[in-house]
Amino acid sequence: MTFNPDADISGNRTRRPGRTAAIAGGGAGVLGLVALVVAMLGGPDLTGLVGGASGGEQQPASGGTSTLAECQTGEDANTQDDCRMAGAQVLLDDYWAQRVDGYIPPQLYVFEGQTTTQCGTASNSVGPFYCPPEQGVYIDPDFFQIMRQQFDASAGELAQLYIVGHEWGHHIQNITGIMQDHPNNGSGPDSNSVRTELQADCYAGAWLADAASLTDENGVAYLETPTDAQLKDALNAAFAVGDDHIQEQAGFNNPESWTHGSSEQRQYWFANGYQNGLGSCDTFSVDGADL
Repeated sequence: MTFNPDADISGNRTRRPGRTAAIAGGGAGVLGLVALVVAMLGGPDLTGLVGGASGGEQQPASGGTSTLAECQTGEDANTQDDCRMAGAQVLLDDYWAQRVDGYIPPQLYVFEGQTTTQCGTASNSVGPFYCPPEQGVYIDPDFFQIMRQQFDASAGELAQLYIVGHEWGHHIQNITGIMQDHPNNGSGPDSNSVRTELQADCYAGAWLADAASLTDENGVAYLETPTDAQLKDALNAAFAVGDDHIQEQAGFNNPESWTHGSSEQRQYWFANGYQNGLGSCDTFSVDGADL
């Protein structure tokens, strides 16, 4: 999904924490592979498994942050991954403010290497995640390259927007009480964890279906209508982060340990949201056999 080059994203609130030592994602091995994607898209901080955790209590990104003032237009979003994240933030806030009464936006942090949060260390070895206590979304754009190298995903423009939209979905679940009403009850194909992740996939699909209709203050559409190839790319990303696919990469498949859902489920719920909208995203009322 390509940004309209003339779209105005200069009002983005995205911030860049100060840099710390980088973590190389490419050399994580099988353990790092599993840790990386289990943590991806809302999972727990597993940095310690791949050598990235620092000791002691973690603190949120603060003080040394700066704005992405260089991200002004859709053309910037088309040519720079960090500006694409900033553009996505503008669209996501616009979309959800129209659909959630009293919407409180999360803070998006686009960082390089690693940074500390209330949920642990954010790094490109852990992947994008949402931290509920501080209502923050953390993304290192280098992660998309890791997806290409380690998970055989193309991770193009629409796939990247799907990932950001998924994390925003967790924020919506947090501020609307869904997380509180359906707390973590362990792992497994029928667990609340899986249902929570699949709902976030559905929310991302619903947002992307309407994103091309959103306009800036001058009436310029932020995004062009996605092509079939771009939609396939997003579905490819959903497949790549399925629990069964991840486990098979490491030589096993145990549905009772699933926390995010299978590749087929993740593709289905993303497509369901895209085709049928937010009203189709109640994964908690669906029988486990129909997830």
